[in-house]
Amino acid sequence: MKKLIVITGVSRGLGLAMTEKFIELGHTVLGCARSPEAVERLNSKYNFPHHFTCADVANNSQIQAWAEEILANYSPPDLLINNAALTNRLGTLWEISSEEFSEVIDVNIKGTANTIRHFVPSMIARNSGIIVNFSSGWGRSTSPEVAPYCATKWAIEGLTRSLAQELPRGMAAIPLNPGIIHTDMLEISFGESAANYTPVKAWVQKAVPFLLKLKPSDNGVPMTVPG
Repeated sequence: MKKLIVITGVSRGLGLAMTEKFIELGHTVLGCARSPEAVERLNSKYNFPHHFTCADVANNSQIQAWAEEILANYSPPDLLINNAALTNRLGTLWEISSEEFSEVIDVNIKGTANTIRHFVPSMIARNSGIIVNFSSGWGRSTSPEVAPYCATKWAIEGLTRSLAQELPRGMAAIPLNPGIIHTDMLEISFGESAANYTPVKAWVQKAVPFLLKLKPSDNGVPMTVPG
């Protein structure tokens, strides 16, 4: 069965890899990213029914407008993936500026909530759909110098499990640890050693089938993409 999939943060990394793989498998992908250039490239590469929009998940008004446009032209998503995220530059908590801390919070937590706020009511009205909020190993453990990022991913774990208790039967909200994947964001935290971890191309071959198999009985269960 082909699915309608909404993904945030499709310009690069995991978001872009998932987009390309879902489309390859015949599913419809509707995505957003902050980069106008990346959105233009995706819209040039993939024709209708796929569509990509320039929107910042941290901006509630932009996400509201995006959701209204999508829901006016498509059915509610079968799979909503909150992937967009930022990490902080390495530093002790007291070295991270208020502005940087706020930006990580705004994208990682508020951005997820904004997307849920404007897409999930339509999914509830249909009484079906899976919401996947990307967490992290650092949403279940900690390390020094990534306190802001850890704080947001621990928040995603709690937010998602609480949301799971609010959904009707037939739906699911799942906090998902994607694993440690060699992305640009991982390089911020791991430096050159990031290259020692799973390549995105290998990760997506396991992640996409895993995501497609999620079901209502998985509601509220913290999960990890198989290694």
